[in-house]
Amino acid sequence: MPKRFWQWIALAVVVIALDQLTKHAAEAAFAYGDVLPVIPGFFNLTLAYNPGAAFSFLADAGGWQRHFFTVLALGVSVFIVLTLRKHHGQTMFALALSLIMGGALGNVIDRVLFGHVIDFIQLYYRNWYYPAFNLADSAICVGAALMVWDSFRKKESA
Repeated sequence: MPKRFWQWIALAVVVIALDQLTKHAAEAAFAYGDVLPVIPGFFNLTLAYNPGAAFSFLADAGGWQRHFFTVLALGVSVFIVLTLRKHHGQTMFALALSLIMGGALGNVIDRVLFGHVIDFIQLYYRNWYYPAFNLADSAICVGAALMVWDSFRKKESA
Protein backbone atom coordinates (compact mmCIF):
# COMPACT_ATOMS: atom_id res chain seq x y z
CA MET A 1 0.00 0.00 0.00
CA PRO A 2 1.29 3.48 -0.83
CA LYS A 3 2.56 5.71 1.98
CA ARG A 4 -0.18 8.31 1.37
CA PHE A 5 -2.89 5.73 1.97
CA TRP A 6 -1.42 4.98 5.41
CA GLN A 7 -1.16 8.70 6.19
CA TRP A 8 -4.91 9.06 5.63
CA ILE A 9 -5.60 6.05 7.82
CA ALA A 10 -3.32 7.57 10.49
CA LEU A 11 -5.29 10.83 10.33
CA ALA A 12 -8.51 8.91 10.96
CA VAL A 13 -6.86 7.23 13.96
CA VAL A 14 -5.80 10.65 15.30
CA VAL A 15 -9.39 11.90 14.96
CA ILE A 16 -10.62 8.83 16.87
CA ALA A 17 -8.02 9.33 19.61
CA LEU A 18 -8.75 13.06 20.05
CA ASP A 19 -12.47 12.38 20.04
CA GLN A 20 -12.18 9.70 22.71
CA LEU A 21 -9.80 11.78 24.84
CA THR A 22 -12.11 14.79 24.83
CA LYS A 23 -15.19 12.67 25.57
CA HIS A 24 -13.46 11.01 28.51
CA ALA A 25 -12.29 14.41 29.75
CA ALA A 26 -15.88 15.71 29.58
CA GLU A 27 -17.12 12.68 31.51
CA ALA A 28 -14.41 13.18 34.15
CA ALA A 29 -15.15 16.90 34.52
CA PHE A 30 -18.95 16.92 34.45
CA ALA A 31 -21.94 15.10 35.80
CA TYR A 32 -24.68 14.42 33.27
CA GLY A 33 -26.46 17.68 32.47
CA ASP A 34 -23.87 19.97 34.07
CA VAL A 35 -23.23 23.15 32.10
CA LEU A 36 -20.11 25.33 32.13
CA PRO A 37 -20.46 28.62 30.22
CA VAL A 38 -17.32 29.24 28.17
CA ILE A 39 -18.55 32.18 26.09
CA PRO A 40 -21.75 33.37 27.79
CA GLY A 41 -24.59 33.74 25.32
CA PHE A 42 -22.92 31.45 22.75
CA PHE A 43 -20.89 28.43 23.92
CA ASN A 44 -21.12 25.99 26.84
CA LEU A 45 -19.39 22.79 27.78
CA THR A 46 -21.85 20.21 29.04
CA LEU A 47 -22.32 16.46 29.31
CA ALA A 48 -25.11 14.92 27.28
CA TYR A 49 -25.82 11.42 25.99
CA ASN A 50 -27.32 10.78 22.58
CA PRO A 51 -28.70 7.29 21.89
CA GLY A 52 -29.68 8.33 18.36
CA ALA A 53 -27.87 9.86 15.42
CA ALA A 54 -27.12 13.47 14.51
CA PHE A 55 -29.42 15.97 16.24
CA SER A 56 -30.79 13.09 18.38
CA PHE A 57 -32.51 11.59 15.32
CA LEU A 58 -34.24 8.35 16.42
CA ALA A 59 -33.12 8.89 20.02
CA ASP A 60 -36.43 7.49 21.30
CA ALA A 61 -36.62 4.56 18.87
CA GLY A 62 -36.33 1.82 21.49
CA GLY A 63 -32.72 0.71 21.12
CA TRP A 64 -32.54 -0.85 17.65
CA GLN A 65 -31.01 2.37 16.32
CA ARG A 66 -27.80 1.71 18.30
CA HIS A 67 -27.13 -1.42 16.27
CA PHE A 68 -28.31 0.15 13.01
CA PHE A 69 -25.99 3.16 13.30
CA THR A 70 -23.09 0.95 14.41
CA VAL A 71 -23.45 -1.35 11.39
CA LEU A 72 -23.97 1.64 9.09
CA ALA A 73 -20.81 3.39 10.34
CA LEU A 74 -18.75 0.21 10.05
CA GLY A 75 -20.03 -0.37 6.51
CA VAL A 76 -19.29 3.21 5.52
CA SER A 77 -15.80 2.88 7.02
CA VAL A 78 -15.07 -0.23 4.95
CA PHE A 79 -16.27 1.63 1.86
CA ILE A 80 -14.05 4.60 2.77
CA VAL A 81 -10.96 2.39 3.21
CA LEU A 82 -11.58 0.83 -0.22
CA THR A 83 -12.12 4.28 -1.75
CA LEU A 84 -8.97 5.65 -0.07
CA ARG A 85 -6.96 2.82 -1.64
CA LYS A 86 -7.94 4.11 -5.08
CA HIS A 87 -7.94 7.86 -4.40
CA HIS A 88 -5.21 8.38 -1.78
CA GLY A 89 -3.49 10.88 -4.07
CA GLN A 90 -6.49 13.23 -4.23
CA THR A 91 -5.66 15.34 -1.21
CA MET A 92 -8.93 17.11 -0.44
CA PHE A 93 -11.09 14.07 -1.21
CA ALA A 94 -8.88 11.78 0.89
CA LEU A 95 -8.82 14.31 3.74
CA ALA A 96 -12.61 14.46 3.67
CA LEU A 97 -12.91 10.67 3.74
CA SER A 98 -10.42 10.37 6.61
CA LEU A 99 -12.27 12.91 8.73
CA ILE A 100 -15.62 11.24 8.06
CA MET A 101 -14.26 7.78 8.88
CA GLY A 102 -12.50 8.96 12.05
CA GLY A 103 -15.64 10.69 13.26
CA ALA A 104 -17.90 7.78 12.41
CA LEU A 105 -15.66 5.29 14.20
CA GLY A 106 -15.25 7.60 17.21
CA ASN A 107 -19.02 7.57 17.66
CA VAL A 108 -19.18 3.80 17.03
CA ILE A 109 -16.85 3.26 19.97
CA ASP A 110 -19.30 5.13 22.21
CA ARG A 111 -22.30 3.21 20.91
CA VAL A 112 -20.59 -0.14 21.45
CA LEU A 113 -19.18 0.68 24.90
CA PHE A 114 -21.97 2.80 26.37
CA GLY A 115 -25.08 2.43 24.19
CA HIS A 116 -25.05 6.15 23.43
CA VAL A 117 -22.76 8.85 22.05
CA ILE A 118 -21.14 11.28 24.48
CA ASP A 119 -21.68 14.93 23.53
CA PHE A 120 -20.21 17.94 25.30
CA ILE A 121 -20.16 21.01 23.01
CA GLN A 122 -23.24 23.21 23.15
CA LEU A 123 -23.81 26.27 20.98
CA TYR A 124 -26.74 28.59 21.61
CA TYR A 125 -28.14 32.07 21.18
CA ARG A 126 -30.71 33.35 23.68
CA ASN A 127 -33.36 30.59 23.88
CA TRP A 128 -32.19 28.73 20.76
CA TYR A 129 -29.89 25.76 21.40
CA TYR A 130 -28.09 23.76 18.74
CA PRO A 131 -28.05 20.07 19.68
CA ALA A 132 -24.96 19.16 21.73
CA PHE A 133 -22.19 17.52 19.72
CA ASN A 134 -18.59 16.28 19.97
CA LEU A 135 -15.33 16.25 18.01
CA ALA A 136 -16.38 13.18 16.02
CA ASP A 137 -19.49 15.02 14.84
CA SER A 138 -17.34 18.02 13.94
CA ALA A 139 -14.94 15.84 11.93
CA ILE A 140 -17.86 14.30 10.03
CA CYS A 141 -19.31 17.75 9.22
CA VAL A 142 -15.96 19.21 8.14
CA GLY A 143 -15.29 16.09 6.05
CA ALA A 144 -18.69 16.36 4.38
CA ALA A 145 -18.14 20.07 3.66
CA LEU A 146 -14.72 19.32 2.16
CA MET A 147 -16.26 16.61 0.00
CA VAL A 148 -18.86 19.04 -1.34
CA TRP A 149 -16.19 21.70 -1.92
CA ASP A 150 -14.01 19.16 -3.70
CA SER A 151 -16.90 18.15 -5.97
CA PHE A 152 -17.39 21.80 -6.99
CA ARG A 153 -13.66 22.21 -7.64
CA LYS A 154 -13.72 19.19 -9.94
CA LYS A 155 -16.65 20.62 -11.92
CA GLU A 156 -14.86 23.95 -12.34
CA SER A 157 -11.69 22.30 -13.66
CA ALA A 158 -13.59 20.05 -16.08
